[in-house]
Amino acid sequence: MSVDLTEKPKEAIDARWDALPLLIGGAFVAGRGEPIVVENPATEQVIARIATADAEQVDAAVGAARQAFTSGPWASMTGRDRRAALHRFADTFEAYADRFAEAIIAELGTPISIAGPLHVVWPIDHLRWYADQAAVDRTEDLGVHSRPVASKSEVAYRPVGVVAAISAYNFPLTLAVHKLGAALAAGCTVVLMPSPRTPISTMLLAQAIAECGLPEGVVNVIAGEAEVARRLTEHPGVDKIAFTGSTAVGTEVMRQAAANLRGVVLELGGKSPAILMPGSDIAAVTPGLHLRYCRNGGQACAAPTRLLVPREDWEEFLAVSRRVYAEIPVGDPLDPATVVGPMISQAHRDRVEGYVNAAIAQGATVVAGGGRPEIAHGWYTNPVLLCDVDNSWPIAQEEVFGPVAIATPYDDLEEAVALANDSRYGLHAYLFSPDLDAARALAGRLRVGAVTINGGGGFRPDAPMGGFGVSGVGREVGKWGILEYLEPQHIQWATG
Repeated sequence: MSVDLTEKPKEAIDARWDALPLLIGGAFVAGRGEPIVVENPATEQVIARIATADAEQVDAAVGAARQAFTSGPWASMTGRDRRAALHRFADTFEAYADRFAEAIIAELGTPISIAGPLHVVWPIDHLRWYADQAAVDRTEDLGVHSRPVASKSEVAYRPVGVVAAISAYNFPLTLAVHKLGAALAAGCTVVLMPSPRTPISTMLLAQAIAECGLPEGVVNVIAGEAEVARRLTEHPGVDKIAFTGSTAVGTEVMRQAAANLRGVVLELGGKSPAILMPGSDIAAVTPGLHLRYCRNGGQACAAPTRLLVPREDWEEFLAVSRRVYAEIPVGDPLDPATVVGPMISQAHRDRVEGYVNAAIAQGATVVAGGGRPEIAHGWYTNPVLLCDVDNSWPIAQEEVFGPVAIATPYDDLEEAVALANDSRYGLHAYLFSPDLDAARALAGRLRVGAVTINGGGGFRPDAPMGGFGVSGVGREVGKWGILEYLEPQHIQWATG
């Protein structure tokens, strides 16, 4: 099929999303900064323009959050009151489910088959869990102490204050809820800022926040590019910064936070290994493994993109992989059969393809996939599996963030563990084995924040998310995520 790339698609502005306002102090206000032009990555059409905040509006958002924290009704609410408020928020979020899914498909290019389950249902479930956690009393009794006088102590937990929450483009609502849910359950207030690549769904979230009846200023939502984010992260009125994105940007956010000695929670990149242990059922395991890193176009920090295979199973793995790749649909996100949609932008597609081309030039071999599908418009690239890759090459060490994986045979588990741990990143790892005890034992040798064995389970709201090395600082999700927004306070009194 020939492809005509000469005609630039016309704009397709959607009135539902165009010019969505900021939310500051409980009021909708028009952004006074330069607008973000949002393009549909599947069609290349401009679908919305979101006006950004100027410096004064960033200040106003932080000021509104500060007032809500220190003197507004949020400050005086009990944990049970906050639980009720957050459940109302979750109810409204759920009422927006279809609108959220439509926005995610349009601005991110996520296939319709996963837009609802991964981008909407997950954050709803997590938000309800956080709501219940708001009523938990975390006070710890330290008991008695005898010197120099008899005394007792307890440790209470106090909200840290105003949180600047900046989410990444690949899971805009899920990542926003990780920050919002934990911070609000802790009693903090928030200024939320989405990635400029996918602002629509978060600006719709601002509508749901206003509608659900949270007190004014508890959550403020602004949009902007890097200069707006910098003003937010360096603002003296911010007490904690939560950021999800690349390791490079996270490093810069940490520098900015240091200017005011602010704490950070950074959920950054990954280069996750998957070890098929000896005795694995290659025919059964391989299809799901490939689909896992192709999900969301490979734009997921925990995607298993380094596949380690026993040498005795290598030829079978290659044969199964080629069959699987021949059946992975790439194309229109609105087609229920699509597995791989477009990359978020032309620049990102070029970046992904650049890694692949550089690896091939270094001597890598294409096992399956590669190239682009014959689609006239949209930033599509086919998934690709490479082998004959040295573990020191950029494609093995750097986060590609696309539907790209490398496969490497190993001779024994010592070699597999060494290869898995030979990375700056340490976010996630995947193990496959018929021997669960052996897999659990091996998990302890991996320098990662999470290990999924034999496919694991669902995305639990009560389990921590984060990693070792340059994969981040601190943890999100679960009680560990809530503790990031609480300061321990020691209280002691004499008893004698």
